[in-house]
Amino acid sequence: MSSSPSFIVSFFLAFFILTHRGGVLGATFTFVNKCEYTVWPGILANAGSPSLESTGFELPKDSSSALTAPTGWSGRFWGRTGCNFDESGSCATGDCGSGEVECNGAGAAPPATLAEFSLGTVGQDFYDVSLVDGYNLPMLIEASGGSGMCATTGCVTDVNQICPAELRLSGGQACRSACEAFAKPEYCCSGEYNSPITCKPSVYSEMFKSACPRSYSYAYDDPTSTFTCSAADYTLTFCPSLPSQKSSKETMPTTSGVGSAGTGMESRSGSGETGMGDGSWLAGLAMGDSTRILATTGLHCICGVILLFLFL
Repeated sequence: MSSSPSFIVSFFLAFFILTHRGGVLGATFTFVNKCEYTVWPGILANAGSPSLESTGFELPKDSSSALTAPTGWSGRFWGRTGCNFDESGSCATGDCGSGEVECNGAGAAPPATLAEFSLGTVGQDFYDVSLVDGYNLPMLIEASGGSGMCATTGCVTDVNQICPAELRLSGGQACRSACEAFAKPEYCCSGEYNSPITCKPSVYSEMFKSACPRSYSYAYDDPTSTFTCSAADYTLTFCPSLPSQKSSKETMPTTSGVGSAGTGMESRSGSGETGMGDGSWLAGLAMGDSTRILATTGLHCICGVILLFLFL
């Protein structure tokens, strides 16, 4: 059976709609530094996700820089401070241990404020700002050009000013998590506390939550900490002076369509493991493992439905 010109046009139009945001264009991340000092952003792709064009760079005060990530990419961003690559080859906070501006596949040494993303192959992006591995500087995520809730999230409070003495990093440049400071299972959500039922907020995580209500404060802090948007670009601002006008108009969602078991997107403090909620397929997607196949299968199903519709 020969294909009519109208069918061919319809097919390629449908294909373009499905893929224009995805495998080719992806999302643009714009990094803005409003701190009174230079910040060196670090970038780490999760297992199974490709490295971006940079894994770390210098971002002077009052400057910005942009990177593009393909749909399906998942990983994290953070800010390093007090870096000296000419002499010590290290940073005072957020150091990735590479000895260079580029992190080359290494993650942040806690404490560090983390921005975590999972860009959906179909459907939604998931993103959050996490203080589970501690805090080193304020950070804000704003979505633009997308559809859906697309809430602004982050931590605009200077937690270093209210950090308890037992969590304070030497010199007061960062605030450790209770997991890193005390290495106890109840603080790390490990061992017998390795579930959303047994791992509860501590007085320390509640301090982080009170200061930054939209940020992850411990591994299973999902309902008010994970946000979604579709086909958006994102701006990450270090040291935002105040929440944007956009964020001040938004109401705090009680959930992002996620049960209390969580999305599993959040990394457990200090362990490098994923906080995978019971039955959560998104956990693997966020960390780049085999559940990415589900997203690919979903794309195939959508394409099949569209093709069937076009043939009818």
